[in-house]
Amino acid sequence: AGLIDLNLNKQQKALRASAGSTGYKDYGYITLRATPKTGQSLDDVKALLFEQLDLLKKGNFDESLIAATVANQKKDLLEGLKDNNSVANYIMDEYIKSASKNWDKLVNYLDLMKTFTKKDVVDFANKYLTDGYVAVYKKKGEDKSITKVPKPAITPVTINKDVQSDFVKMVDALPTNKVTPVFIDYAKDIQTSKAGPATVYYTQNKDNDLFRLYYRLNMGTWNNKYLGIAAQYLQFLGTDKLSSADISKQFYNLASSFNVSAGTEFTNISVSGLQENFAQSVALFESLLHNCKADEEALKKLLARTQKQRADNKLNKGAIMSGLTSYALYGAKNPFNYQLTDAELKAIKAQDLVDILHQLADFSHDIIYYGPQPIATVTASIAKLHSLPASFKPNPEKVSYAIRQQTSNEVLFSDYDMVQAEINWVRNAAPYNAAQTPIVNLFNNYFGAGGMSGVVFQTIRESKALAYSTFAVYNTPVKKEDPYTFRAYVGTQADKLQEAVAAMNELVNDLPKGDKLVNDSKLAIKKDIETDRVTDENIIFNYLAAKRLGNSVDIRKEVYNKVDGLGFEDLKKFAADYIANKPYTYCIVASEKRVNPDDLKKYGTVKKISLEEIFGY
Repeated sequence: AGLIDLNLNKQQKALRASAGSTGYKDYGYITLRATPKTGQSLDDVKALLFEQLDLLKKGNFDESLIAATVANQKKDLLEGLKDNNSVANYIMDEYIKSASKNWDKLVNYLDLMKTFTKKDVVDFANKYLTDGYVAVYKKKGEDKSITKVPKPAITPVTINKDVQSDFVKMVDALPTNKVTPVFIDYAKDIQTSKAGPATVYYTQNKDNDLFRLYYRLNMGTWNNKYLGIAAQYLQFLGTDKLSSADISKQFYNLASSFNVSAGTEFTNISVSGLQENFAQSVALFESLLHNCKADEEALKKLLARTQKQRADNKLNKGAIMSGLTSYALYGAKNPFNYQLTDAELKAIKAQDLVDILHQLADFSHDIIYYGPQPIATVTASIAKLHSLPASFKPNPEKVSYAIRQQTSNEVLFSDYDMVQAEINWVRNAAPYNAAQTPIVNLFNNYFGAGGMSGVVFQTIRESKALAYSTFAVYNTPVKKEDPYTFRAYVGTQADKLQEAVAAMNELVNDLPKGDKLVNDSKLAIKKDIETDRVTDENIIFNYLAAKRLGNSVDIRKEVYNKVDGLGFEDLKKFAADYIANKPYTYCIVASEKRVNPDDLKKYGTVKKISLEEIFGY
């Protein structure tokens, strides 16, 4: 509910406008940033940002924003103190910045903020936010002044994987306390109750006064492809009593927030904030959800922004590769290109989206609560605040996708003007089997998903210098009906493509042996599990994810207890059974000016996929 939020983002005058500050020991800086809409210049966006800065310097803002900002800072601080990384960073920053090492300054940070007045803020802005700035523009174009250099010869480096430096030996010798793993007991760690036809899942917050409430709808964009745009639309709507800006101000004054996010199979609605404002926050959201009014101008701007984002996606090599990968797994009809067509997007009516929002709570959903209140109190409050039908409506029929089984090598190619080449090896593998989780984890850690120490990274990037980035992973599905998928990736220079492909294929088809790496991988897995703590509402989401896979216990316990009994021969057999010498789909994003598609035929049948086929619009 700040100036940029209300005047630019809420009114959709620019894309993704924001402000932020960073403080160092000597100097700090403030950054204003935004992305232009279609037809908007970078100078136009800069002018909009500076208009907000001018309002700040003139004091043209509601003084209540100061108290609301303190309340929201309190919420953020409480969230941060739950995370050990955040606590460590708080201590480190204060140690670096404070000559007196005065920890009290940070502890009393919120009390200090409360003492500032509107005049203090205005005086600060006028003193420091002056013409001493740098404007950074990102533009498209071609640099004609680039000097080309010939590709140097590179001699592979021998990796001394089994040798340790004196420094590493010293670090390993440091005494450490034994950390005992903590596993989730779903029966004990989660409580349940009922609110009307909905199941309430509950975990208690014993650390602070924050709450997070979720409505988890058992349907998503695969049930209704308009859900995604309806979810976005809600943030720009008001009711017959409050404007959209008024609603934002009220949430900010309550130090709470809401979010609606439509996934493919689930839609998550969340409200979070200080428990003392629970009833007001939930009531405010419920009023918005059930009473929001169609706003034609807001929809017009949202559709324009959506069309700009869709056009930008077609210029994004990462998005193109994601689409190719989905094509490889499912075929021409796939989850990635299940999008609103251009015609469908243009034909959207504001009232149709509002009708979707008004009816959301009528469909099957679970309620998830994490906060300090007892479950009985919470359930009673939810039953009073949350509008629930006597019984849920049946969900719209869900679109389904056929899993492809590759029977021969193939190449899916997309032309993209760049000097790099990006390659994905993609394959649908075996059906899900919970008993394989320990060997899957060990293989991923050993082979390609364990960071810089894995075989793939060490060989292709470090030893042979054939990649900017590379990894490989045997992915576990999200539901038991789906298979595992194997994906390997190399991002390289176009003139190294053939060498990079040969290097990855060699590793995929003949797993190199490294006894020390096997032991290190097992140790890393156990250390990760020992220090991992699933807390807060994540306990509930962990349970719901396990349930989709047909698991009734915390699968990490199975991994922890069995990974020590595995060795290289187990890895070798796993690779031979599921990965080596199998047919793959090579997804390649590169420039036809630098990679001749005819040269790709040696890897399999080549099919060039258009952007329209990839994106569905």
